[in-house]
Amino acid sequence: MPIDHSTLELDLAATVRFLMSQCLQVSDLFSGVQAMSLALKIPPLALLLLSVAAMAALAKLVNVFQFASQPVAAIVLLSLGFWVAAIGVYEFNRVSTTVNPRNPEASSSLVDSGVYRFSRNPMYVGLVLCLLAWGLWLGQGLGFMVPVIFIVYMNYFQIIPEERALLASFGEPYGAYLSRVRRWV
Repeated sequence: MPIDHSTLELDLAATVRFLMSQCLQVSDLFSGVQAMSLALKIPPLALLLLSVAAMAALAKLVNVFQFASQPVAAIVLLSLGFWVAAIGVYEFNRVSTTVNPRNPEASSSLVDSGVYRFSRNPMYVGLVLCLLAWGLWLGQGLGFMVPVIFIVYMNYFQIIPEERALLASFGEPYGAYLSRVRRWV
C-alpha cells in the first residue's frame, strides 16, 4: 500500500503542534517557582548548538523516516526560523536595545511593535523552528523531543527570569504587554 505523503506531513505538523502545546502546559507549572542557579546562565545560541548535537547523536541511534518533500520542508522551516529570529533582532536593533539574553536588566526600551505584537519571544520561536527543521532534515522522530525539552528549559531558565527583570524595569506597560501578547505564539 503506497504511503500518502500529504497525510504524513499533516500528521507530523499536528504532532508538533500537540507536543508544543503540551510543552507549554508543563513549563507553565514552573512559572510560579523561583528560578534556580541555571537561570540566564546558558546563552540560547549555546543551548541551540547543544540541542543540535543531541539531535544528531539521537539520529545515529534510531531509525529514520523519509518522505519525498522532506528536504524541501526542512529548508523551508529552517528559512522561516531564521527569518522570524532575524526580524526579532531587527526590532531590538531598531530601538537600540540589547539583544543580550543573559542581561535583560540592560534593556533600554520595551519592544512591542512588529513581530513582537504576535510573540513576546520571536527570537526563541525562530530557534525552535530551526530545531524542528533540523529534526525534519535528520528524519528521526525521537529527535523531536529535543525541541520540547528546549522549550521547557527556555521557559523556566530564560524567559521567566527575563520577564521578571523586564517587569521590574518597565512596570505596568510591560505588565499590560504580558497580558496582551502570548509568550511563544
